[in-house]
Amino acid sequence: MSPNGSDRSPRRPMRRKLLQAMTAGLVLVTATGCTYKDFPRLGMPTPVTEEAPRILSLWQGSWAAALATGVLVWGLILWSVVFHRRSRTKVEVPPQTRYNMPIEALYTVVPLIIVSVLFYFTARDETKLLSLDKKPDLTVNVVGYQWSWGFNYIENVPGVTGDAKTDKNLDAIPDRFKTDFPVNAGGVYDTGTPGERNPQTNNPGPTLWLPKGKTVRFVLTSRDVIHSFWVVPFLMKQDVIPGHTNSFQVTPNKEGTFLGKCAELCGVDHSRMLFNVKVVSPERYEAHLKQLAAEGQTGYVPAGIEQTGHEKNRETNNL
Repeated sequence: MSPNGSDRSPRRPMRRKLLQAMTAGLVLVTATGCTYKDFPRLGMPTPVTEEAPRILSLWQGSWAAALATGVLVWGLILWSVVFHRRSRTKVEVPPQTRYNMPIEALYTVVPLIIVSVLFYFTARDETKLLSLDKKPDLTVNVVGYQWSWGFNYIENVPGVTGDAKTDKNLDAIPDRFKTDFPVNAGGVYDTGTPGERNPQTNNPGPTLWLPKGKTVRFVLTSRDVIHSFWVVPFLMKQDVIPGHTNSFQVTPNKEGTFLGKCAELCGVDHSRMLFNVKVVSPERYEAHLKQLAAEGQTGYVPAGIEQTGHEKNRETNNL
């Protein structure tokens, strides 16, 4: 019986709150709309490129390390709560532990090991993902501008004359990227506006076409401020920086239309910088390029701001 004469145990409200919290957690987990097949990806979309599983593996490994650390910390907290809780009969201060070298070594060395392992795998995968050693099957210059995207397809398109290596509109692209450009590539382009929509999915923004099974190199340039090129199911994004050219390459292995967006806050209409990526067969891709040429979208749109002097020097020194 409680001191006030009531038979109600003071622990019941705590148990009731714990049950409510567990119920809310169960509802939250089951109401996310995920199936059992989605849980191994831990919130990541299904990969659609040959390179994306490497990123997914790194993501899963990071979660595993975080979960192991969490279990250790939660276990120590619960152990302390259960075995070192205040006694109802004794009110003395429990023994205090100071300068325990094994414990101090534990919470110093273990975090260093965790960070070192994560750093190793991150550096290894980043080096692989940003490698341009393999010559691409095609190159697309992605141009970011407020508030949409332009796509320069650097290709030999039948009936289109020109040379991407000497085209003035591509002066912002360093020569080291142009070595892999096709010879006499007149090319075609496509540009978008925030109000444009994909005719099939009705998703906003322009549509970038890519062939399935072909290695595509993205050369990223900006006309104004920093943007970020992110195709969500590619699991890969990279900044689009004025005065600095970034690049990466992927090999799409699944046909479909996928969402893309700017992942860098770039101004008042940043949220409208959306686009689509349509992966099709190589034959449909070639037909699309011919259609762009037939519509008069030949040559290239201006790639953006040329590299600054110090950036050119930095790249020269790193070669």
